[in-house]
Amino acid sequence: MKDALDPVRFFDEASERHVTPCGVGGMVWRVWGEGATLVLLHGGHGSWTHWIRVIGELARRYRVVAPDLPGLGESAKPPEPYSAESLAAIVAQGLDIVTGGEPPFQIVGFSFGGLIGGHVARLLPARVRKLVLVGAGGLGLPRGPREEMWRWHGIEDPQRRLAAHRRNLEILMIHDPAKVDDLAVRLQAENATRARLKSRPIAYTDTLRRALASTEVPLAGIWGERDATVGSDLAEFEALLRRLRPNLEFRSVAGAGHWAAYEAPDLFLEALHSVLEQRSTAETRGSSAAG
Repeated sequence: MKDALDPVRFFDEASERHVTPCGVGGMVWRVWGEGATLVLLHGGHGSWTHWIRVIGELARRYRVVAPDLPGLGESAKPPEPYSAESLAAIVAQGLDIVTGGEPPFQIVGFSFGGLIGGHVARLLPARVRKLVLVGAGGLGLPRGPREEMWRWHGIEDPQRRLAAHRRNLEILMIHDPAKVDDLAVRLQAENATRARLKSRPIAYTDTLRRALASTEVPLAGIWGERDATVGSDLAEFEALLRRLRPNLEFRSVAGAGHWAAYEAPDLFLEALHSVLEQRSTAETRGSSAAG
């Protein structure tokens, strides 16, 4: 009998698993494919499964490296007090171990993962060839007004609890309610239940903006056109990033909400391939000088 979580089991079993230090435990990493390394950092209250609908396609072109961030998914909770900087240090250390000091890699960071990715790029400027922010927090811009999230803690009836998770996906993550399928609900329920890291207080600051201002790592941005964390003024987010990187590559995913990689995977992949394959000005100059 087919189960909604079958794709998770498939990619989990197909992965190469690594564990690196994190607090008194370990940070769990999964790897698929071969080629240039592409690091995928998931969002807050999430896990590697935030990328479940794009891993297969990306693994045809890249060596895809997807961790569970500290305190989320299967990874151990980081030492307290934690900050964006301390979390990024754990991730950077893990990346050095998992990638074995190979040539520079690209990072794609979704939501809270984009915030952490910015701090990793600050710590490893020579290793990060490009940082792609996907609906990233930590930019210090006003959040769009939205309905309060439903409280699911304490709901004993399993179906009512899943209904609360479904509603939260509709409020925050996925714009079109018809795209909130059983897999999305099961992932949301599992990820939220396992989350031990309070990411929201960090995501509501301008810590990513400050990290980006202190590094020159090439930058790209992909946002869902209807991202609930933005509201109606997506142009303000693009303008901020463009002030930091005048040569910014920015794409919006038509009709998609915050979790664009799940809601509109084909459109998201089209945008992602476009920005990953676009060479930065610095790379172009380097090639010209070498020639």
